[in-house]
Amino acid sequence: MELREPAVAYGRQKFTIEEYLAMEEAAVEKHEYYRGEIFAMSGSKVPHNRISGNVYAVLHQKLKGKKCRPYNSDQRIHIESNTLFTYPDISVVCGEYATLNNDNWNILNPVVLIEVLSPSTKNYDRGEKFMLYRDIPTLKEYILIDSEHVHIETFRLNGAHRWELEEYNSLEDQLHIKAVNEVIAVTEIYDGVRLGE
Repeated sequence: MELREPAVAYGRQKFTIEEYLAMEEAAVEKHEYYRGEIFAMSGSKVPHNRISGNVYAVLHQKLKGKKCRPYNSDQRIHIESNTLFTYPDISVVCGEYATLNNDNWNILNPVVLIEVLSPSTKNYDRGEKFMLYRDIPTLKEYILIDSEHVHIETFRLNGAHRWELEEYNSLEDQLHIKAVNEVIAVTEIYDGVRLGE
């Protein structure tokens, strides 16, 4: 998703977290929050939604009955150390989920985050957003899936606490999500997707 200009309808630029959460609970559209500013989130094209749905469906099936569970883009994630509230396309939590003040809304402890890249969001998702996500103490894997071409970037935290990149560029590949010990065929990820749209 994309950070846009702060929603003009709110009238002023800086909000407290409490004000944001109250507005978001009543809002029809989703918004991100960062350091007092509220940003409207853009809608997504069909290929983006198809990929996101495919990955969620496969992960939901593979993780059924196991300790890790996937969540779709309706699940809000909060990073306490940098104030970001956001809605990743897919997040995975292992064990019990933790939420902000036990509010049952804002998950704090994802192990895997997955973003489907759109032309307007890919630079943000690869750059600033990844920097913000790295402040999550539990995060072990960050996966970026291109919605225009067969291209997947997986960033994994290694034993030395450094992020390593592995890329997948073929429909014959198998995406390894090591944090949850699962493999997804790239063909399943792009199933039914008309690329280049």
